[in-house]
Amino acid sequence: MTTTAHGVGGALALPTGTVLGHSDPVEIDQKSVDLFADATGDHQWIHVDPERARSGPFGGTIAHGYLTLSLVPRLFGQILDLTGFTTVVNYGCERVRFPSPVPVGSVLTGSAVLDSVAEVPGGVQLTTTLTITAEGAAKPACVVTFLTRHLV
Repeated sequence: MTTTAHGVGGALALPTGTVLGHSDPVEIDQKSVDLFADATGDHQWIHVDPERARSGPFGGTIAHGYLTLSLVPRLFGQILDLTGFTTVVNYGCERVRFPSPVPVGSVLTGSAVLDSVAEVPGGVQLTTTLTITAEGAAKPACVVTFLTRHLV
């Protein structure tokens, strides 16, 4: 489900405190984990050594927490479609938590709640909480409150 709005007025009219929608599923495979390890230099065995990880605390390899966090633009972009802006910039995170690991092979989806919308010079700033959940998991994989600026 995608929520759509146009321009500053449309953004300011978005409902806060309710779920805006849900993303499409994305599967986390070992290749993605390995590529993320190469990009970041984080080659910890719980991420990149399937044989050793089988006897580790998670029973197999798990995605990096920051790999899960890096999915925010992809997942959120499927939930909210704001048009009428020339640029969207990541303005930061207020809070990030990783309540449960993401085993390789997990299928993740995101759901977003718009916390607030405020006018800023040249556009609007959205504060959004995105919850990323692995199919069948008891707890979310990641809960992040982040800020984006949408500039006209």
